[in-house]
Amino acid sequence: MSFKIDRGLFKYDFIDHHAVLGVPVDADVKEIRKRYLQIARRLHPDSSFTESDEQKQLGNELLSKLVNPAYEKLVGDRTRTEYILILSQIGKRLLQESTSVTLNTDLGKQLAQTPNLDPFYRSAIAKLAQTQYDSLEQVLQVIAQISELNLIYLMRSASKPSTATSPAQPKVQSATPQSTPQNTPPEPAPAPPKEDSVVEQYFRRAQSLIDKNQFAQAKVELQDALKLEPKNSHCHSLIAMVYLKQNQLKMAKIHFDNALKLDPNDERALQWKPKLDKALGQQPSDHKVTSSTNNGDKQPDKSGSGGLFGGLFGGKKK
Repeated sequence: MSFKIDRGLFKYDFIDHHAVLGVPVDADVKEIRKRYLQIARRLHPDSSFTESDEQKQLGNELLSKLVNPAYEKLVGDRTRTEYILILSQIGKRLLQESTSVTLNTDLGKQLAQTPNLDPFYRSAIAKLAQTQYDSLEQVLQVIAQISELNLIYLMRSASKPSTATSPAQPKVQSATPQSTPQNTPPEPAPAPPKEDSVVEQYFRRAQSLIDKNQFAQAKVELQDALKLEPKNSHCHSLIAMVYLKQNQLKMAKIHFDNALKLDPNDERALQWKPKLDKALGQQPSDHKVTSSTNNGDKQPDKSGSGGLFGGLFGGKKK
């Protein structure tokens, strides 16, 4: 069974683990563990809650593919801290793009308007969680509804609004610097350092993994960093090096091209792009960039076991 969800935070290529467990985004570990045990008891194949074999299989898939990964992500100290920081940044980003955010449920529209943000949000989550896993066929719809509430709560918390928003789009008032100039500077000031520090953590871990020749894990770290900063040239050039060391030359070229498009002076891309073009039998193109949606995405280049890059990296994939 496919567990694809395209509403709430899921719509923005983000897995909303809080929505899967039916807890508020600021739930503590104790609350998360308690909620997980409740869900696990309902979904376990030996539970009387699931009667038919089909229901048992569906419950087991929900438990293994959604619930268990969500719990593991939210109870680990490091993974939970990083996840909460990413949530905060997503809230700020969506606030800036709020004109493109639409709401699908009446409950979501009410949350976007209510002046009593916190109590309304927690009450709504609690009510939905009570029956979240009663009907296994409806679980994904309930998760999507909870995720929409999480999205609205994050946006409104990011702007700390004092007035309600339009129900059609949760564009929460971002204070204009007319009446209270003192309130505006503190808002944008702390955001960049936080975001930079999170992405920098991904860079450090990725570089450490690269030094250990653990390229697959390094790639995962850099892919997470790109979700936060898709226009970070340094991240594109570093993940290009990872692909290069895995002999996936076409994928490396895509990211080197993106790095140069974003920063024509990126040293790593400038150093390796001409060599890569030569290895692929191409002429250096004066840094003209190919879109990442070209046919290079179809299959990573698995060549390179010999020649220039085979000699440099041994032609081995990690």
